[in-house]
Amino acid sequence: MSDNKKKILEMLAKNKISADDAFRLLSAIDGGEGRRESTGRAATAVKDKAKYLRVTVLPNPESERSGNYDRVNIRVPMSLIRAGIKLTSLIPSEARDKVNLALHEKGIDFDARNMKPEDIEELIGSLSDLEVDVVSKTGESVRVFVE
Repeated sequence: MSDNKKKILEMLAKNKISADDAFRLLSAIDGGEGRRESTGRAATAVKDKAKYLRVTVLPNPESERSGNYDRVNIRVPMSLIRAGIKLTSLIPSEARDKVNLALHEKGIDFDARNMKPEDIEELIGSLSDLEVDVVSKTGESVRVFVE
């Protein structure tokens, strides 16, 4: 059993996610693994799999029971991210130079003028490995992931 499946089952056991959420996540994992095995090309599976960048904020169980909570569920299509990256070509050169200089000062060697379409796909493919889970002291959880 993969580590991701174990984590999902542990979250279900601790009532951090519903049975429906667990089923959806397990199905996504099984579907992704099946595609990788059948095609033999992980890049193809990632491209098919990475359709949305998700950000969720879930309340702690105590707040949820009392009904005093906010819930956030954001789903950004990867096509919007692709379009946004392509729009960097429209940034005036003066502004782009300032951004590149600021990035360089922070130790990031990046120049938007050098972005090629295959770089965009590689970047989006790398996002498929992104998974951020944060649980606050009060029990609220924030998740950022790609589905």
